[in-house]
Amino acid sequence: MKRFKAEAHTLSKLEHQNIARVIDFGQEPDGLLYLVMELLVGKSLEVVVAESGKKLSVLKVLDVGVQTCNALAFAHDEGVIHRDVKPENVVLVPHRDEDGKPCDLVKVCDFGLAKLRDPDPENTDITMGGTLCGSPAYMSPEQILGEKLDARTDLYALGTMLFESLTGELPHDAIGLTQLFAKKLMEPPTPLRTFLPDVDPGLETAIMRALSRERNDRQDDARVLRQELR
Repeated sequence: MKRFKAEAHTLSKLEHQNIARVIDFGQEPDGLLYLVMELLVGKSLEVVVAESGKKLSVLKVLDVGVQTCNALAFAHDEGVIHRDVKPENVVLVPHRDEDGKPCDLVKVCDFGLAKLRDPDPENTDITMGGTLCGSPAYMSPEQILGEKLDARTDLYALGTMLFESLTGELPHDAIGLTQLFAKKLMEPPTPLRTFLPDVDPGLETAIMRALSRERNDRQDDARVLRQELR
């Protein structure tokens, strides 16, 4: 309960056009904790990719990537790591740009909720189930190992999401969690050009860098990745 209130208070301060807002939070008289979030009328990236035949155009993926980086950079500045970046948590809302032309506004959802599901080693008086948090396909190697996370774990997940959106495939081909985790920890990801032979070398470099096993080999922060995508 203490962690919920502290985390909800932090999330309520994430006021950014690319982040789904937390409008209210509190506790009912019967003890029920609640979190009220912005209603988004749009489609998740997961649905958009599925409807497009499992692949999106390079320009579309770049647009989604840049806007997602905007959200991550802002949140990271506030000390909030998402921990569960994936297509399901990225919503594309129909919008209009400054010239009145139709466009999609990216809204990143569920900031901080993965942290609330995580066991908290700093509060031994608060007991929670030791579940592995995050979606396996997008989890960074350090997340699999249960290490202390920083902003670069979100860059790994974003790299995976962009790779999948472009190719319809995941960077590591595996059957079952055990094989998936082993490959993430021991093998380099499949090069993007394996699926997209004509991919721009700069785009491949940016995405494959975000997918580096060692976090120190990734971009320093979301702004660096954003600049590379631009």
